[in-house]
Amino acid sequence: MERRALAVRGIVQGVGFRPFIHSLASELSLTGFVRNVPQGVVIEIEGPVAALDQFEGALASRAPDLADIEACERLAVPTRGDVGFRIDSSAADRRGFSSRVTPDIATCPDCFEELHDPANRRFRHPFITCARCGPRLTVVTGVPYDRERTTMTAFRMCAACRREFDDPHDRRFHAQTIACPACGPRLTLSGADGGLMTASPGVGDPLERAVAVLRDGGIVAVKGLGGYHLACDATDSKAVDTLRLRKQRDEKPFAVMFSSLDAVACVCELTAVERELLVAPARPIVLLKRRTGGHITAPVASVAPGCPVLGVMLPSTPLHALLVEAMERPLVMTSGNRSDEPTVYDDESAVEQLRGIADAFLTHDRRIHVRCDDGVSRVVGSRELPIRRSRGIAPRPIRLPIPGQGSWLAVGAQLKNTFALGRDRDAFVSHHIGDLDDLAAYQAFTRDIGLLQDLFEIRPAVLVHDEHPGYTSTRYAIERAAAEGLQTMAVQHHHAHFASCLAEHGMTGPAIGVAFDGSGHGADGTVWGGEFLVGDLCQTSRAAFFRTVPLPGGDQAVREPWRMALAHLLDAGDDASRLRARVDHATVTIVERMMVRGLNAPLTSSVGRLFDAVAAIAIGRDRVSYEGQAAMQLEWLASDVAADGAYEVCVEERGESLIVDTRPVIRGVVRDLARGAGPARVARRFHSTLAAVVAEVCVALGSRTGLDAVALTGGVFQNALLTTDCEDRLARAGFRVCRHHQVPPGDGGISLGQLAVAAARSRSCA
Repeated sequence: MERRALAVRGIVQGVGFRPFIHSLASELSLTGFVRNVPQGVVIEIEGPVAALDQFEGALASRAPDLADIEACERLAVPTRGDVGFRIDSSAADRRGFSSRVTPDIATCPDCFEELHDPANRRFRHPFITCARCGPRLTVVTGVPYDRERTTMTAFRMCAACRREFDDPHDRRFHAQTIACPACGPRLTLSGADGGLMTASPGVGDPLERAVAVLRDGGIVAVKGLGGYHLACDATDSKAVDTLRLRKQRDEKPFAVMFSSLDAVACVCELTAVERELLVAPARPIVLLKRRTGGHITAPVASVAPGCPVLGVMLPSTPLHALLVEAMERPLVMTSGNRSDEPTVYDDESAVEQLRGIADAFLTHDRRIHVRCDDGVSRVVGSRELPIRRSRGIAPRPIRLPIPGQGSWLAVGAQLKNTFALGRDRDAFVSHHIGDLDDLAAYQAFTRDIGLLQDLFEIRPAVLVHDEHPGYTSTRYAIERAAAEGLQTMAVQHHHAHFASCLAEHGMTGPAIGVAFDGSGHGADGTVWGGEFLVGDLCQTSRAAFFRTVPLPGGDQAVREPWRMALAHLLDAGDDASRLRARVDHATVTIVERMMVRGLNAPLTSSVGRLFDAVAAIAIGRDRVSYEGQAAMQLEWLASDVAADGAYEVCVEERGESLIVDTRPVIRGVVRDLARGAGPARVARRFHSTLAAVVAEVCVALGSRTGLDAVALTGGVFQNALLTTDCEDRLARAGFRVCRHHQVPPGDGGISLGQLAVAAARSRSCA
C-alpha cells in the first residue's frame, strides 16, 4: 500500500486544536506529530494516501468550534517511519507565539454535567475545566499556552489528573488548567476586613457560608475569571440599595446573573439569537427587554431604575453557577470596583479597595494575571452588536484589510479605552480598560500594554494616537515615543471610527462614513460628533455635518443635558422659558452669557449632544448620573411607539460641504409638545427624523461620488432603533450598509480603526 508523508503548517487561533489533531490521526491510524511553533502549528503526518486525504478534508470540516484555521500550507515531506502519533513539546524558541494567546472560555456543558454529578470526583468542584473550556488569557504568563506558563503552575497535578492529562482519549488531554478537589485551587471566605471567616453550625464550606451572607441581605465580593464581582440578591431591594450606596452608583443599571435560560425567560423577552448569545463561550452580558408583569424571581426595580432593559448574564464559571443555583434566585453581579474605577483583580487590592462595600470575600488561590471585565452586547436586527468587547473575545485577532509594514501600538481614546497591537495583518485589540480620566484606569492601561506586548512579543515601532492633545492616551504615546525613540502617528477621531467599521468588514474603501457620537476633536478646532465622511482607510474628507451650536461648560454639558437644550433652543429662536421653570434662573442666565461671549462654550456638531437636548426638552431629563442616560431614555420611549412621521429638516450646501440644519427639528419638538403630543411620540419622530437625514445626505453624497457603501459608526449607533431605521432606509436607497459586529461602534472600537489606518498608510500612503 502506497504511503505518503505530509507537512501542514498553519496559523491557528483557538482551543483544543492539538488534542483534536491527535484524536483524528489516531482514528485514521496515521503516525507523526503536532507541535506549536512560532508561526502557529506544524503537523507532520504519515500514512496511506486515502487516509491522508481523509485527514486533510477533516482538518477544516471537523476542527473544534473554537479553533480557527486562519492560514494553512501543505507540503510533501519524506516519510520517517514514526510509530504512533504524539503531541510534541512546544518549540524551545518562544518568540512570535502570539497566535496562541486565546480568550477565556465559559464552562462547557460536559463540565457542567460533571459538576452536578454526585458520582463524579469533581462533583461541585468550583474550578472544573477541560481542554475545551476554562481560563486562558487571564491566567497566561507567557506563550505558548502550556501549564508552566500559566498561574496554574502553582498547583501540582495529582496522579488522577495526570492520567487524564496524558490520555489522548480523555477530554482533559493536554487541558492546561486541569484541576480537581485533590490538587486545587481552593475556595476561602473572608470577612469584611479580609480575615478568614470560620464555619458556623450547619454551614460548612466557604460557598455555603457565602450563600448565607447573600441570603441575609449582604454583599459578597466574588473572585471570577478576570477580576472580582460584587454580588447581592437581585430580588432584595434593601440589598440592592445598600450596594448602590456603598459603590456610589446612583442610577446606572446593574448586571444580573441567572442560573439558566429558563430562569431568564421568566423575566425577559428572548429571541433565538439572544438565547445563542447568552450561552456562547464568551458569556457576555446581554441587554434584554424585561417582560411586563411581576414574577417571583424578577429583580427589583432598583436594579435598573426607570429602565425597561436588563443586562443579563449566565454563569461563566463553575463557581458562579454553584453560587446562583444555591441562591435559587438571580444575583446582581456587577464589577468589583468603586464607581468609575477599574475592576479589582488581585486579592490584596480587593480587600483594600472593596473594604466598606463587601461584607465578605469569596476568593481562591488561583492568581489572575491579566484583568478582564465582562463583555456587553445586544442584538440589533437579528445580529450581535458589541457594546464592550472584553472577556471571552479579547484578544482574538481581527484581520486587517491591508497588511502593514512593521509593528504598531494604537492607544485608543480617552473614554471606554481599549488599545491594540498590530503586526502584519493581525490586530490584537485589548480587553476593555475603561475611562482614562481615572488614575487607577490609566495605571491599568500602562500595565496591560506591557503585559500584552510581552505575551505577543510585539515591540511597536509606531505609536498611533488620537488627534486630541488633551487625551491621556495621546500624551502617553507622545511621551513614550520621545523616551524610546519611536515614531508617532495621529488619526482623527471620526476617521478612526470609520476605519474600524471598514476593517471589520475587510474593506479598504472608498465609502461613505456616518460617524455620530458625543465628541471628537475636529480638524477645524470645533467638537465634532455629527459627521458624514467620504474616504478610505488612508484619508477622509468631511463631506457633511450637523449645524454647530455651543457646548456650554464643556464636560459639564454632558452631565447636565439642560445646557444643550438651552443651546439648541436659543439657536432655534426659542425663549427657553420651559427650562427657566425648572432650572435655577441665575444659572441659566450665566450659561446664556457664557455662550454669547464664547467662554468655555466650544462649538459642536455632536448628535449625541443633540439627543441630550431633545431628552431635556421632551422628558425633562436635565441631569444624568451616567453617560448616555438621556439618549437611552429617548430610545426606550420611542421603541414602544409606531413610526408616525418626522420633523422638518433642512440640508444646505456650504461650499463643497452639506450642512444639516437642526433648528427646524427643535422647533418641531417644541411645537409638538405645545400641542399635547406625548414624550414617546416626540421621541419616535425624532428618531425617524435622524434616519431620514442619514438617508437624504447619503443619497446626495452617493450621487456626487458614485459610492454605494455606507458605514454606520460612533457611539450613537449603539441605539438599536436608530441603527435599524438607518439601515432599512439606506438599503431601500440601494446602499450596501456596514455596521459593527466585532468591536463596539463607540470609543471601544477606536484602537482598531487607528491600527487599520496606520497599516494602510504604511503600505499605500507613504
